[in-house]
Amino acid sequence: MIVGFIGLGTMGSNAARNVRRAGFEMVVHDIRPEAVERQMEPGVTAGSSPADVLARADVVVTMVFGPKEVEQVVRGPSGFLSSNCKGKYWVDMTTSSPRLMRTLAAEFEAQGGHAVDAPVTGSVDAAIRGDMPMFVGGEDTSIEHVRPVIEAMGQLRKVGRYGNGYVAKLVNNQLWKIHAAAIGEAMVTAKLAGLDPLTWWNVMKGGAADSFVMSHDVPSIFAGHYDPSFPIALCLKDLSLIKELMDEVGTRNELTAATHARFREAGERYGSGAGEMTVCKVIEDDAGVDLRVAGDWLKPWEVQHSAAPAK
Repeated sequence: MIVGFIGLGTMGSNAARNVRRAGFEMVVHDIRPEAVERQMEPGVTAGSSPADVLARADVVVTMVFGPKEVEQVVRGPSGFLSSNCKGKYWVDMTTSSPRLMRTLAAEFEAQGGHAVDAPVTGSVDAAIRGDMPMFVGGEDTSIEHVRPVIEAMGQLRKVGRYGNGYVAKLVNNQLWKIHAAAIGEAMVTAKLAGLDPLTWWNVMKGGAADSFVMSHDVPSIFAGHYDPSFPIALCLKDLSLIKELMDEVGTRNELTAATHARFREAGERYGSGAGEMTVCKVIEDDAGVDLRVAGDWLKPWEVQHSAAPAK
């Protein structure tokens, strides 16, 4: 099985390396030549376009910025639909619009292909280690066919029909962003009331307030870098998709809307490339509080790969 990989950003580049470590020959593509060059090693070749990657691979994984980019991969002049899709498998890991992606998958399958959605959760360290939880939707036979590729990158979590993976990813990120925004208010309140930030963090973990954000992301506030491996630009893209989904289903969204506004404020103050947890820095700065804590806080992008060696 030859695996194609399109989209070699922070998450995609590490996921692609884990596919190669699992022993698959690969064809890779990105709009940035330097990103492709960083992937070059024996067993990896460069594809000139999405269509070229599809023609040369059995399974193609895509992990691009958002709906506009993945639509270009599929429908663009050199996209999948301009090539022969028959018998090909497409695994999309992009955080995207469920409605759009179900339409693109239907078009791909109408030309004889098989589509699986597998958006990921976790942070860049999970992508490096190869243990990203992945929300996987599609026909069981298609999922089983691509299971070895998915499990080279992370943990397969079935969610039903194609498109449900995108839904799961969006509501996952909805809770993630709400908690990230709320943590800033809680941390600043605790410090102003006399509770040391490190003590606060240690006693919160394991209790009712605990979460991935609490355990994994608060140290980026202590370190003062606010985790630039996941920038505000991505947070705002995800929150816009979450709003779109909530509008489609017609549910109340006051908490999500307030969170979206706070992330927009963080982007306006610190720039779209600032780390996701600068949503908490807004509260810090307004209160004149410094939440730095001395210590050797591990940066998520500096963890080591830990998956099985290549076959």
